[in-house]
Amino acid sequence: MFAVPASSFAPDHRGRWPGAPAPPRTSNRRSTRRDPMRQAQIIRSNTFQWALTVAGVFAIFIIVLFGFIYWQTDQYLIARSDRMIARQLNVIAALPSERQPDAIDEHLRQDSRGVQYAGLFAADGRRIAGNLEQFPPELKPNDSVQSLSVVRTLPAGRETHVIRAIARRMPNGDALAIGREVDETREISHVVGQAFALGLLPAFCLCLLAGAWLSMRAQERVEEVNQRVQRIVAGDLSERLPHRDVDEPFSNLAAIVNGMLDEMETMIHALAGVGNDIAHDLRTPLTRARLALERGRTNATTLEQLQVVADKAVANIDHSLTIITALLRLAEIENSRRSAAFGNVPLQEMLREVCDIYEPIAENKNIKLRVEAGHQLNVCGDRDLLLEAVANLVDNAIKFTPEGGNVDIELLRGDGETIMRVTDTGGGISEQEREAVLRRFYRSDKVRSTPGVGLGLNLVAAIVKLHGFRLAIHSGPGGRLAIICPDRQD
Repeated sequence: MFAVPASSFAPDHRGRWPGAPAPPRTSNRRSTRRDPMRQAQIIRSNTFQWALTVAGVFAIFIIVLFGFIYWQTDQYLIARSDRMIARQLNVIAALPSERQPDAIDEHLRQDSRGVQYAGLFAADGRRIAGNLEQFPPELKPNDSVQSLSVVRTLPAGRETHVIRAIARRMPNGDALAIGREVDETREISHVVGQAFALGLLPAFCLCLLAGAWLSMRAQERVEEVNQRVQRIVAGDLSERLPHRDVDEPFSNLAAIVNGMLDEMETMIHALAGVGNDIAHDLRTPLTRARLALERGRTNATTLEQLQVVADKAVANIDHSLTIITALLRLAEIENSRRSAAFGNVPLQEMLREVCDIYEPIAENKNIKLRVEAGHQLNVCGDRDLLLEAVANLVDNAIKFTPEGGNVDIELLRGDGETIMRVTDTGGGISEQEREAVLRRFYRSDKVRSTPGVGLGLNLVAAIVKLHGFRLAIHSGPGGRLAIICPDRQD
């Protein structure tokens, strides 16, 4: 059997995994021919359908608006004509009977447009003056304006016109009729029709073009996203979705997805590295256990020697089990399986309990362990997990503090937050190692001789992240780490 190196299962420099198909090649050249299927997709797209709906609603609104304007204008013109002919009737009727024919003739002579109608008829129906051939039989002489059809004799012949007219019976028995042809309404109708044709149709077409353009633009962006997603699925983890620095939903969504892809790429690379670290850290104690057993089988001659060999092998196996248990613990916390057990945690009592647990260990190293928790402060969380996080910080502080040093556990109240801080007089954490110490199995060169597996701070970071808190690591001489618990905003 041939051994396969662990590095062969790690992604390459472009983020692709071994055996993954190459990402599809895309050409930057676009075909100039229109694809009928693509046109059909544009027409069936939601964007185009919405644009068509908006255009239809806009067209209906314009039609109603123009109809209302036409109706109001027509009513206004008719009412104005009615007032004019009623006023003219009153003027002529107020004149003496012998002057009325001349007044009618003068009234018609001033009509340059030929829209005025007038007639004075005797009691027997004979026309005395005016341009009406006969008194309209449907016109009632009751001073009310009516619409009627009349026949008018012109040089070109006889014509029938629809007019608005009013009539009155004179004291001497004559009948006076005054009318006017309301031709302005036809002109307004023509103007409204032209405005409707010149305004509505281009606007409707513009809405359709805008809908088609928006649909094509959305389809192109979706196609580009689809191509990039296919490259990501093929193994190119460095690929990202296109987005612009503008405040629009698509760009905001792309930015969120890219952030998620960044996190996934980091986790995948970290997973590959963790696999190598686990293999390395487990190989060492297992190799020692195997060598101890092999030497004991070969060299041991007494029961006491075999027991010593067995104790060494058990110690190395226990070290391996400690690593595996810590990894399982991290997986449990990172999967948020404990979030359902959150409750009110009194921090003062918890910190004093941690101090009681580690006080004997600190006394053995001649280290003064103190707790300063004068305030009764509470947070929402899992008490066991928070106890484990603080205990890890205290354990590290005692472990890396030389004899005769100090370790302080403090409970403080900040601006809208509660702080649990552990300080010591040890070597501290350098600025360059602030991020590295949170990685799994990381151990600085200066502490490699100290017992441990390099998972303590990683476990603390996972517990803090599960609770929505923050872990602050201060660099410089002396260790100072703090768990910052912001107040909940209900």
